[in-house]
Amino acid sequence: MTRTEYPWLLPSAMAAPADPGPAGKRGGRRPRRTVRDWVVDLTAFVFAVFIGMVALDAADQAGNSDTLLLADILIGLAACGTLWVRRRRPVALAVGLCLVQVVSPTAGGAALVAVFSLAIHRPFKPVALVAALGLASVIGQAYLRPDPTTSHLIAIILGVLLMLLVLAWGMLVRSRRQLVVALRERAVRAENEAALRAEQAQRLAREAIAREMHDVLAHRLTLLSVHAGALEFRPDAPPAEVARAAGVIRDSSHEALQDLRMIIGVLRAPGDDGERPQPTLVTLEALVAESRDAGMKVTLDSGVDDPAAVPSTTGRTAYRIAQEGLTNARKHAPGTGTTVLVSGGPGDGLTVEVRNEAPLGPVPHVPGSGQGLIGLTERATLAGGRFEHGPTHDGGFALRAWLPWSA
Repeated sequence: MTRTEYPWLLPSAMAAPADPGPAGKRGGRRPRRTVRDWVVDLTAFVFAVFIGMVALDAADQAGNSDTLLLADILIGLAACGTLWVRRRRPVALAVGLCLVQVVSPTAGGAALVAVFSLAIHRPFKPVALVAALGLASVIGQAYLRPDPTTSHLIAIILGVLLMLLVLAWGMLVRSRRQLVVALRERAVRAENEAALRAEQAQRLAREAIAREMHDVLAHRLTLLSVHAGALEFRPDAPPAEVARAAGVIRDSSHEALQDLRMIIGVLRAPGDDGERPQPTLVTLEALVAESRDAGMKVTLDSGVDDPAAVPSTTGRTAYRIAQEGLTNARKHAPGTGTTVLVSGGPGDGLTVEVRNEAPLGPVPHVPGSGQGLIGLTERATLAGGRFEHGPTHDGGFALRAWLPWSA
């Protein structure tokens, strides 16, 4: 059964991309620069050049010689060029540019960018030390290369405020990135925990199926033993009785082999002993009647003429699927109508479908929701069938299973 054949089923799982982790060296090779890296680096370079040109204009108005202006231009361009390697040596670059801007105002923009990058990529202690050096360099520049258009005090205040603003901005960006990384790690951890819970539910479902199959197999073997013993102690029994006993032994052996293929381990829980009656498709009407007595609006539409002819393993799996569907409808859509559809025949397989209408109000949250569906998927798979579930287009919910039924 494909989704094209059953279009009302919606996707029930979404794959989440894995966290790529922080950038850095991997396997001795540096990661390739992305388009975003080039854009950021180009923006930082343009900003540093703009600040340097503003500082060069102020130096020109101060009456500096052409030689000193040329030296400022070369130093400023070199300082801006070093920003392309700021990710590799952020501390050394920030310290060097802070020292250079004391004697060359055109390196001030590059120094601001270096301090900003340092605040993003390094913890508070080295950032605080470099920031103190940057503030000292701002004060030193105000006296060594003063701006004739402003006083020393105003130049110092503006330089200090600009340095503190860049520093705070960089630390804010770093904090935001750390928060994003923490949220990603938390999301990955939550996905892993959900996967572990699903795996545990699957294991518990397998254990329950194994215990149930063990009880059924014990019943089969007991029946074989009884009829074989009767043949042993009554060798003179009538041929008809011998044939009937041999037929029972043959059928029981075949069914025991089918049950044995489904056993994944004899895992009986402590204190859970004794043979229990196992439901089949014959008892499905009793299940529906019990649900109606509990106040549910259940409609049973069975297209199987002889439920007793259904193999016990297939009938038991179909019963469990219908039982889980009615339970989910009672939990999540109380008071709505539910329909149980059963159809199929020998060679075609058995189809079981449970649909419930859209809930009348808000859907109640039930802890552990979805674990029973995992168990049903496992049960249907072990039986050689298929199982699907999901919301319908009209707001309800439906589950459907196809189980093999040999001719």
